[in-house]
Amino acid sequence: MSGITSRNPVVPIVGAESQSQSQSLHNVFVYGSLLADEIVKVLLRRVPPSSSAFLNAFHRFSIKGRVYPAILPVENKKVTGRVLFGITNPELDILDTFEDVEYERRTVEVSLMDSSEKLQAQTYVWSDKNDPNLYGVWDFEEWKRVHMNDFITMTTGFVEELELPESKPRVATYESFYNQDGQYPPTN
Repeated sequence: MSGITSRNPVVPIVGAESQSQSQSLHNVFVYGSLLADEIVKVLLRRVPPSSSAFLNAFHRFSIKGRVYPAILPVENKKVTGRVLFGITNPELDILDTFEDVEYERRTVEVSLMDSSEKLQAQTYVWSDKNDPNLYGVWDFEEWKRVHMNDFITMTTGFVEELELPESKPRVATYESFYNQDGQYPPTN
């Protein structure tokens, strides 16, 4: 993770987006699988500048039957993650599709760790605040060790599927990938 502290770093725009699409750049706070540069690169075909950050008054949960986390508002808690800077509208659309219906994109205030600067960022909050499958605390280091390689393969399949005229939602891609052998991934 780089120590970018600027709110609006100069970021080369990848691809041939129209002028109107490339004008609006977004900050996106990530806290789960997107902490891994390898996943971001598969999805966006680049690794944007980023900075470590935290989100106050939220908690990162594990989800029964899933290898990725969920966040929800919880008083007196905080979620560590990073802010991806310079996300274009087409890239934000890819992230929206990847996060699927399980998450809602919201604007939140995050604090950068290296400067304590506060800034607005988009993030993905779990849609079902009463989900009985949420438990404990999700661990990124354990995810990297146990699940990252399979998740890269699943994400690559998701991106390939996106390019098809009748693409499946990410949840369907996830479920079909992890159910190939009839088993969900082991949970924490």
